[in-house]
Amino acid sequence: MKAEFSVINLTAWYTQKKPVLQELTFHLQKHEVVGMIGLNGAGKTTLLNCLCGLHDGFQAESVKWNGQEIRFRDPAFMFLRYAVFDGDSPFGYFTFREYLAYVFRTYKKQIPDIETLIRGFSFEQYENVLIKELSTGNKKKVYLITAFALHPDLLFLDEPVNGLDFQSTEFLYSQMKEYKQYGTLFFSSHVLESVSLTADRILLLKNGSIEELCDKTWKENGDIREVLGHV
Repeated sequence: MKAEFSVINLTAWYTQKKPVLQELTFHLQKHEVVGMIGLNGAGKTTLLNCLCGLHDGFQAESVKWNGQEIRFRDPAFMFLRYAVFDGDSPFGYFTFREYLAYVFRTYKKQIPDIETLIRGFSFEQYENVLIKELSTGNKKKVYLITAFALHPDLLFLDEPVNGLDFQSTEFLYSQMKEYKQYGTLFFSSHVLESVSLTADRILLLKNGSIEELCDKTWKENGDIREVLGHV
């Protein structure tokens, strides 16, 4: 099956002589959910920053979308993706509704009915509150609701469950599992439950490179440290 998005031999660094990621290769197929696990500090966010054109210290042998060579900052590719980063809260002086309208204008899409998302994330009371005044969890919900309303071809999520309450986490899992009907979801987590409950495939980021885990490895081990010890 032809990969929709492929990255071949990507190396990334903050100090060039000490790469965080080294000759990393992975592929994402059309309409699948792929989880990437790794301990904190393994380079998960650095990889996502590279994919979103937010990190300059990298080189790659090849990056392809639908078989065509691209650059992460190609405008056409930028409008195919959307990312939610852990701890990131841009547009703090916007309300959720203002931010949502801004994003959909930028992507040239019509805002769909989002009431199911609002209720599912228990966000009804916060739609018109400035983002900078929201709690950490509710800030996260602003960008998750926007992401699942937008339905980009490529959706990137960085540690998506961090800061969420139990009910919102369960609703998030349901949205993640269903996402492949709209596009491809690639997310990072250090919580094995997140990937075991939602992902079609699981990638392990360790020592700067990626490998795919077989079902047995991650299904039989309930703790990421145990998984890391078996590979």
